[in-house]
Amino acid sequence: MSFFGFGQSVEVEILLNDAESRKRAEHKTEDGKKEKYFLFYDGETVSGKVSLSLKNPNKRLEHQGIKIEFIGQIELYYDRGNHHEFVSLVKDLARPGEITQSQAFDFEFTHVEKPYESYTGQNVKLRYFLRATISRRLNDVVKEMDIVVHTLSTYPELNSSIKMEVGIEDCLHIEFEYNKSKYHLKDVIVGKIYFLLVRIKIKHMEIDIIKRETTGTGPNVYHENDTIAKYEIMDGAPVRGESIPIRLFLAGYELTPTMRDINKKFSVRYYLNLVLIDEEERRYFKQQEVVLWRKGDIVRKSMSHQAAIASQRFEGTTSLGEVRTPGPLSDNNSRQ
Repeated sequence: MSFFGFGQSVEVEILLNDAESRKRAEHKTEDGKKEKYFLFYDGETVSGKVSLSLKNPNKRLEHQGIKIEFIGQIELYYDRGNHHEFVSLVKDLARPGEITQSQAFDFEFTHVEKPYESYTGQNVKLRYFLRATISRRLNDVVKEMDIVVHTLSTYPELNSSIKMEVGIEDCLHIEFEYNKSKYHLKDVIVGKIYFLLVRIKIKHMEIDIIKRETTGTGPNVYHENDTIAKYEIMDGAPVRGESIPIRLFLAGYELTPTMRDINKKFSVRYYLNLVLIDEEERRYFKQQEVVLWRKGDIVRKSMSHQAAIASQRFEGTTSLGEVRTPGPLSDNNSRQ
């Protein structure tokens, strides 16, 4: 970034010490595009240099101080002017004075807490970034560099199956079962559907993965549902006693870990939506929440020791608490 004024301009660049060896991760931007950013984990040190290059070597650059910040913030799109910072660290690099030649300043943020996963959604964005600032009398010179943070979890000790009986009285009675209630992002959902009573003509059945993003609090809560995947289970009429297997691979879809009440600003939850369509195009459905988590040992070999330690504990944002399994429903002939 250049600053022009009073005959002098400066180019500011932020360079990480481990830029050559650090892994990069794809992350979606607000406009839907994917870009690669340096990947960090909770507890890792962030260090590097702020490089200042003067464009006119014979003229000095006066300033009121130079600093670098590490910031984690949440931005709600309906309240764009108000950024909610949950991490804010500052290092002063230079006192007020003047710069007569190009130079670089070292910085280090040791064992930085990064409690939440980077996220770009329909109505909210959680981002981490470094910001270098040269304070000036008229206009500050500012350079930002975004990074991506992934939160890691270990295998949940309790991971019970989901089993439910649902139906329409005297018309349809089915039992469906999923092998687990908690899945890592590269997992496979395995299950079965049993038809115990079939007196309506079902022509199609599918399972949808639905992401529900919730923002706001109290009366200003807003839900945004996004169908991530559609998996056809059956095309044709089932008969009593029939059993249909389910095998749905998650690796091919854009999923994040389940995020619950992040800094009291937003949540991201996932649901398996079982949909039945009869010959009259009526739709019957049943939703069941599942918990998604990021498997730590996928990257542990290339991680630093401090990140490996961080991966051993559960993050509050990807809480793997028990998922309730409701009993039989009497009003499950809800139509979409």
